[in-house]
Amino acid sequence: MKRRAFIRAATLTAAAIAAPVVRAAKARIVIVGGGFGGSACALLLKHAEPSLDVTLVDPDARYVTCPMSNEVVVGARTLDTLTITRDALAQAGVRFVHARAKALDAHARVLRLDDGARVPFDACVVAPGIRFLWNTPEGYDEAASQRMPHAWEAGAQTTRLADLLRTMDDGGTFAISVPAGLMRCPPGPYERASLVAEFLAKHKPRSKVLIFDANNRFPRQESFTAAWKELYGDRIEWIPVTEGGAVERVDVRASTLYTSSGAHRVAVANVIPPQAPGAFALDAALASGHGWCPVDPMTFESTLVPHVHVIGDACIADAMPKAASSALSQAQQCAAAIVARFANRAPPTPALDSVCYSALAQDRSLAIHARFRVDGGHIVAESAPSEPPPAISAVERDAAIAWYRSIRHSAFGG
Repeated sequence: MKRRAFIRAATLTAAAIAAPVVRAAKARIVIVGGGFGGSACALLLKHAEPSLDVTLVDPDARYVTCPMSNEVVVGARTLDTLTITRDALAQAGVRFVHARAKALDAHARVLRLDDGARVPFDACVVAPGIRFLWNTPEGYDEAASQRMPHAWEAGAQTTRLADLLRTMDDGGTFAISVPAGLMRCPPGPYERASLVAEFLAKHKPRSKVLIFDANNRFPRQESFTAAWKELYGDRIEWIPVTEGGAVERVDVRASTLYTSSGAHRVAVANVIPPQAPGAFALDAALASGHGWCPVDPMTFESTLVPHVHVIGDACIADAMPKAASSALSQAQQCAAAIVARFANRAPPTPALDSVCYSALAQDRSLAIHARFRVDGGHIVAESAPSEPPPAISAVERDAAIAWYRSIRHSAFGG
């Protein structure tokens, strides 16, 4: 899918969802979570039908985007450039409630907040993002993440990892531990390895990057590894699970990672733990036995709890990756389905997509495009993306910057 086609699809237009709404003036929509999916859904709903009563609940007055945060790790960007206020919500007519959602009563259609307030709704959208499964690997708890940061939520952890990279001794090893199972931004660890390798080549030339991977393959592996060889020689070493890549235990004090192949003492350990839906999804009984939230792909309504939709990283979207662009695409379909419901008509046919850019260096990026359709109640890829060689000019880098600006504007306005 071409970048301009993605931008056109992601722009806040009401083309697919602007049909007259019979009961819009009476419809109250509450959205839990103000990341890419939740914020975009709120703006899309108000843009499509201004008479809808839309409330977004989030405990954070500001949001820091994970896309582009690996550039903060290597000092190529500041955290401020990724930080977004909620001002555009008010300008669009969305009520922003700075609070934490505590409990969901789907039968009474009421959301209860941590300050005791109650928010009634006719439809609810839950976009809680992820939570970390601590103590996997053994010894890696929340306290350990201060010494071995995951930096898989942009913010203080990103800054902490950047500090450790900047102050590590030349000749030391920067290790990245990648978990098995579904995770946010599957190509992200390999983008991070690329940028860190570039930083080390410039500032700590005797150092290297080790990727301890609990998987046997990763997205666009051939393109990444070819670029690594060309750009960084042997500075990046990827260790799959079959060769002892799964980290089983950490010793924070000794800065040591343990795998089936033995103990590995490193200068910096970037441990990314396994992930699951945000705690609110679990508390609201939206998560199934295997951890994630099943939904109807036509509407993203939960198959477990009526009148509640789940979008973004927390939902089971089959072939769609857990990524900001996926959350935005799901928000579009979810908003369209909600508007259609109050217009007493069927939801539109989903046209889902994802576009992700991964930096191979500060002057080049790798694009991953995919389109999806609903088939037999599941979201399937329309066709496998081709594997072109990584770009060797600034063209893809410029495209990546334009993509980031586009999805940021589409999700958060302003």
